[in-house]
Amino acid sequence: MNPVYTKLGTTIFEAMSARARASGAINLGQGFPDGRGPEDVLAEAARALIEDSNQYPPMLGTAPLRQAVAEHYRVHQGLDLAPEEVVVTSGATEALACAIFALVSPGDEVVMFQPLYDAYLPLVERAGGVARLVRLAPPEWRITAETLAAVASDKTRLIILNSPLNPAGALATPQELALLADFCISHDCVAICDEVWEHVVFDGAQHRSLIAQPGMRTRTVKIGSAGKIFSLTGWKVGWMCAAPPLAAVLAKAHQFLTFTTAPNLQAGAAYGLGKHIAYFEGMRAGYQRSRDRLRGGLERLGYAVLPCASTYFLNVDLTASGVDMGDVAFAEWLIEEAGVATIPVSAFYAQAPVTNVVRLCFAKQDATLDAALERMTRRP
Repeated sequence: MNPVYTKLGTTIFEAMSARARASGAINLGQGFPDGRGPEDVLAEAARALIEDSNQYPPMLGTAPLRQAVAEHYRVHQGLDLAPEEVVVTSGATEALACAIFALVSPGDEVVMFQPLYDAYLPLVERAGGVARLVRLAPPEWRITAETLAAVASDKTRLIILNSPLNPAGALATPQELALLADFCISHDCVAICDEVWEHVVFDGAQHRSLIAQPGMRTRTVKIGSAGKIFSLTGWKVGWMCAAPPLAAVLAKAHQFLTFTTAPNLQAGAAYGLGKHIAYFEGMRAGYQRSRDRLRGGLERLGYAVLPCASTYFLNVDLTASGVDMGDVAFAEWLIEEAGVATIPVSAFYAQAPVTNVVRLCFAKQDATLDAALERMTRRP
């Protein structure tokens, strides 16, 4: 058995969700909305299932979806991408696997930023890469030249950047993006940019991609997710965008993973990406309202809530809240004694974890949030 996987347990997200289902706890742990998603996008996928072909679509993705991805990024982010630079995948996690397996050779060093999505590290290790971890910390979670310099070497081949950042809810600043571009160029390395939360940003903020930085167009893999854009996390439709030399090798990895993705879901995603800008503005406004509802309720209960500029998640600083417990102990207490599931942020660290922050998902109906807050009136 491969040691990379035999040493792994069940992810904290699945473990907490399973406990919530078994105990009847309100699940503010795993990051999925409890709404249906946009009805017209669902209707287009349903139409395509009945009326269009259900045989293998092209390995690279259907032409309408690849065109829609390129056009979507032109309209929303000012990027000049061609459909030929888009490879459709079965979710963003498959895109990450493709990019890592295609670009990492044994012994290559890969810079990653903690807190980090739990798939990054085992995928890098399975590819034979060596993780070089940069520790980010609340409340700002910022990348600095000093922390980058500490992990750089002549073996640096890749960085993996998640912005907007889950679980921190932080956006990379223009200064950080410029710093990262300079780092990639000076070390002749490629950036994999996990940008699945690119549309879920608040307070008038705008997502900026590293691929738009000077010198990064030919050394960036930009990853997106229909599941996050349309609040349909079960669809597992994602994509990779990269210049042709990179896209070609990414496609070769993809053909031996899932090969292709359900054609009716690709049709739904293509339709959705062309929706009027008002949809995307309304989606953001709705999540911002939910964020503010949960934040206000937590603050009324005496919890110190960290800033949140993006994603579905708020973070509570336990130390500042007067809670004399670590994040794991608090999450255990909360699900057992109050019936609310959360995620300890230390689960997103492989080294030197932050241990006083817990993450709560606000992508829920008002009644769900209010019920969770009512249960949380009891404090340890």
